[in-house]
Amino acid sequence: MRRREAGGRRREAEGQSGFTLLELLVVMTIIGILAAIAVPALRDSPKRAREATLRADLFTFRSVLDQYKGDKGNYPADLETLIRDGYIRKIPLDPMTKAADWVVTMEEEATPADDLNQVEPPKPGIIDVHSASKEKALDGTSYSEW
Repeated sequence: MRRREAGGRRREAEGQSGFTLLELLVVMTIIGILAAIAVPALRDSPKRAREATLRADLFTFRSVLDQYKGDKGNYPADLETLIRDGYIRKIPLDPMTKAADWVVTMEEEATPADDLNQVEPPKPGIIDVHSASKEKALDGTSYSEW
């Protein structure tokens, strides 16, 4: 039922209400501002996750190499030795290249003058592991330098 108010405007029955165009525009503007702030932060999140995985894998590799050296007295000759001797279950995939193509740093070969008591110098082993990726990280460094 409609009734006429002073000034000639009609008013709907009491209890019915809605949003004005101005209120809807304000809400849409606020949502747009929040989306503009959130999108750049979310855009880099997959790369941040892969970087976190790479850091964890490198930490694990280096820790296992040190444990192997402490137990056996020398570094392993290859990464498969770590699996064979039970130090890790499998070689993880490099999250940047999505392959098990890690770049290993070998220790320098010992010369006979280094230790006169040794009959045969130990074979050089793996002392460090790096990613094979040539890409740059979010902080500007190369993954292969981590």
